[in-house]
Amino acid sequence: MRRPLIAGNWKMNLDRAAGQALVAALKSGLPADQPVEVAVCPPFPYLFPIAEATAGSPIRLGAQNLWPEEKGAFTGEVSPGMLRDAGCTYVILGHSERRHTIGPARSGGGVHGEDDALINRKVRAAVAAGLVPILCIGETLAERDAGQTEAILTRQLEGGLTVLNAQQVASMVIAYEPVWAIGTGRNATPQQAADAHSHIRHHIASRFGAPAAQAVRIQYGGSVKSSNAKELMAIPDVDGALVGGASLVADDFLGIITGCIQAKG
Repeated sequence: MRRPLIAGNWKMNLDRAAGQALVAALKSGLPADQPVEVAVCPPFPYLFPIAEATAGSPIRLGAQNLWPEEKGAFTGEVSPGMLRDAGCTYVILGHSERRHTIGPARSGGGVHGEDDALINRKVRAAVAAGLVPILCIGETLAERDAGQTEAILTRQLEGGLTVLNAQQVASMVIAYEPVWAIGTGRNATPQQAADAHSHIRHHIASRFGAPAAQAVRIQYGGSVKSSNAKELMAIPDVDGALVGGASLVADDFLGIITGCIQAKG
């Protein structure tokens, strides 16, 4: 049985003290017998202090990105080995805010323009370093309205998983995040999420075999809240959530975890 993963993507938020306080609240609020895996993904400068804060707890540490080389003249980048050294288990790759070349003018988000080839290099580098990639895929609103959702998901899966074998794919995490639902307060309906997750799992089965498809965890991401978590997590092919804004408040994040436990219980 797949163990759900609830991962908090802090993005460029919180400072060290706030992050440590958040982890302390999560540690005290998590049930003793934890059927759901929990991870937090702080900004790079806070990986070490958050690693210390999560030590001895079931909370795993993740990073928000990496560069697919172990060392060299790559100013401003962080290697897979550095993330392992900092205590990371997971790394988020291919997030829409990294992929897209146009973002909200007020934030400058989504201006990195990473393509599937670069994301695949990052995924392979993460796997080689013993990290678990959380590969993000998802369509824009224009692509959904044009009926291209499945084609976009297929293209991103094909590009992101190139060269990997079935065992490697089975051990990673895929996060379906419809771009139009990220930070907007608008999330996919349960049926939309179910259809997308089913398509992803069927594609994995066709490329890597049924065992890999049954083993790989597929999260939903995009305006996940405590109020909708149980309904979304009740979908059989949804194996947890990649949470943005709601992961910054302990009660909200714990509410999502509780919703997942209730749905999968």
